[in-house]
Amino acid sequence: MNIRTYVLAISFVFILFSPSFGEKGTLLPAEASSESVHGSGPLTLQESIEIALQKNPTLQAAQSAIKEAKYRRMAAVSDFLPQVSTQYSYTRLDEAPYFGVPPFIPPTQVGTRDIYNWSSTVTQPVFTGGALINNYLLADLGVDTAKVEFERTRLDLILSVKEAYYGVLTAEKGVEVAQQAVAQLESNLSVAQAFFDVGMTAKNDLLQVEVSMAQARQYLISAQNALEMAKAVFNTLLRRDINETVVLVEILEYIPMTIDMDRFIEEAYQERPELKVGELGVKSANRGVGLAASGLFPQAHIVFNYERQGDDYTVNGSRFEPDADSWSVMGVAQWNVWDWGKTWWGVGEHKAKVFQAQCALEEIKDGVRLEVQGASLALTEAEENIQVAETAVSQAEENFRINEERYKGQVATSTDVLNALTLLTQARTNYYRALSDYNIAKARLQRAIGRR
Repeated sequence: MNIRTYVLAISFVFILFSPSFGEKGTLLPAEASSESVHGSGPLTLQESIEIALQKNPTLQAAQSAIKEAKYRRMAAVSDFLPQVSTQYSYTRLDEAPYFGVPPFIPPTQVGTRDIYNWSSTVTQPVFTGGALINNYLLADLGVDTAKVEFERTRLDLILSVKEAYYGVLTAEKGVEVAQQAVAQLESNLSVAQAFFDVGMTAKNDLLQVEVSMAQARQYLISAQNALEMAKAVFNTLLRRDINETVVLVEILEYIPMTIDMDRFIEEAYQERPELKVGELGVKSANRGVGLAASGLFPQAHIVFNYERQGDDYTVNGSRFEPDADSWSVMGVAQWNVWDWGKTWWGVGEHKAKVFQAQCALEEIKDGVRLEVQGASLALTEAEENIQVAETAVSQAEENFRINEERYKGQVATSTDVLNALTLLTQARTNYYRALSDYNIAKARLQRAIGRR
C-alpha cells in the first residue's frame, strides 16, 4: 500500500465515523417545518409544540450533547489508527568531540559541536487486551445514551407545552365564567333597583346585590390576571415575547380514551426513554468491566522510527557522518505482571457497578409502572368528574332560572338569587376545570407511556 492509498483509507474512516456523516444539518427535527409555523396568528397545539421544539434551549443543549458524544466516539476510533509523532532538536556542545589514545593515537575530532536532529515515530497498537474495542463501544453507547436523553427532554417539553396550552384555554374559560356572572348580576341589579325604586324591596336587598356585583368584578379581574399569567408561561415555553398576543385554535373538549392498563405498561416498557437509559447504563457498566480487565493482558505495539541528523538546520549529515538518516522497526510487548491486585480489584469494582446498574434499572421499571398506574387513575377520575360537573351545570342553570323568575314575581328574595348564581358560577368553573384536568391527565398518561 503506497502513502497516497493509506492516507485516503484513513480519511475514509474519519468521514465514515464523523458526527455529521449522513446528516443534512444540525437543525432540530421540527426546524425543517418552521416555514409552516405561524408567527403571532392562531396556533394549534401541534404548531405550538413545533415552535417549542425548534427554539427551546434545553432541547438544543441535548442536541449538542449528541454531537459531543459523537466526537468522543471519533476520538475512540482514532486510537485504533497509527499514532504519528515528530520531534526536532538542536544541541550545542561546549567543545567538539575528540577521540584518541595518547600517546599512541593523537586526539582527532570525530564530531561537530552543533547537532541538529529530526525524528518521526509511528506507533501502531496490535493487541491491547480489549481496551481499545471496549473504549470504542463505551463511546458508542454514549452516543445512544445522548440520543435517548434528547428524546426524554423532547417528551418533557411536549408535555410542558400541552399543559401550558390547556392552561391558557382553562384561564380563558375562567374569564368567560366571570364575565357571565357579572352580566347576570347586572341584570339582577337592574331588577333589584327597580323594585327598590317603587318601594317593593328593602334597601338591604339592593345592597346585597351591589356587594355581590363588586365581588364578581373582583373575581373577573383575578380571572383576567390568571389568563395573562397563563399566556406569559405559554409564550416563555415557545421563546416568544412574554407579552405577545396568544390566540389558540383548539378548545377544551372531551375526547374519550380507552384505558388498557396492561397494554399501557407494556408500551411504556418499550418506549420510555428512562428505561432505555437504564438499559444502556447496564451495557456501559459491562463494557467498563471489559475495559478494566484489559489491564490483565499484555500490550503489544509496532513502532517505526525514522531519524535524520546533521551539523546544520537542514539535517543533511556532516563531514563526520555523511549518512544523515536512519530508521528502525520495533515490536514492543509490555505486561504489567504484578501490581498487588490493583487491576483485579478494579475489575471487581466495575462488576459491582454492573449490579448497581441492574438494580437501578429495576427501580426505574417499578417507577414507570406506578407512574402509568397513577396517570390512568387520574384520567379515570377526571373523566368521571366531567360527567358529574356537566350534570351539576344543568341543575345549577335551572335552579338559577327558577329563583330569578321567583324573584321577579316577588316569591323569592335577592339572597336566593345570589345563592343560585354562586352555585351556577361554581358549577361552570368546576366543569371547565374538569375538562382541563382531563386533557392534562391524558397528556401526562401519554408521557408516562412514552408517546409524543
